[in-house]
Amino acid sequence: MKSMQGLSDAALINAYKKGNLQAFEIILSKYKDPIYQTIYMLVRDVALAEDLFQEVFIKIIQTIRKGNYTEEGKFLPWASRIARNLCMDYFRKQKTTALKTIDVELPAAKNYTNQDLNTLQLLEQTQSAETVHALIDQLPDEQKQVIQMRFYEDLSFKEIAEQTGCSINTALGRMRYALINLRKLINEQSLVLQ
Repeated sequence: MKSMQGLSDAALINAYKKGNLQAFEIILSKYKDPIYQTIYMLVRDVALAEDLFQEVFIKIIQTIRKGNYTEEGKFLPWASRIARNLCMDYFRKQKTTALKTIDVELPAAKNYTNQDLNTLQLLEQTQSAETVHALIDQLPDEQKQVIQMRFYEDLSFKEIAEQTGCSINTALGRMRYALINLRKLINEQSLVLQ
């Protein structure tokens, strides 16, 4: 196992595909804490986080075994996306969650109008969690990702930029367009915001 410790994630995944279980153990030990933290930050419940953590790794194993893992060298962002998506699925099923109140950092606040800032707050107050999630699901992937990371994981725009490999300005732009698109979807679907 020591000889495999220095291997890249891609090499470890390839070794696991060929039947080397130690390779997957190394990946698991390397990334279990950040993936668990991602889940826990979303669900805020230890038992539920542990259950979802197991589901995440079952899904990861299934995906790799089917040969559908193609993001070599980007294992953690890929696994974190699976974790976020499973959490979102859980919340959709439970229909008990709503978006948290927006708390935009001061440097980012100048990039938003009051109408932008209030869009998600109004949605939270006037619509069911299921409706909010359905609207978010209609956004382009990059916009959906920044919404999930900002509102469900409480990440700063700097952290979002680091995790997604983009600049802070790009993360801010994606958020702005996500809010604009949510407002358009609200108008198109004639949802009433008070």
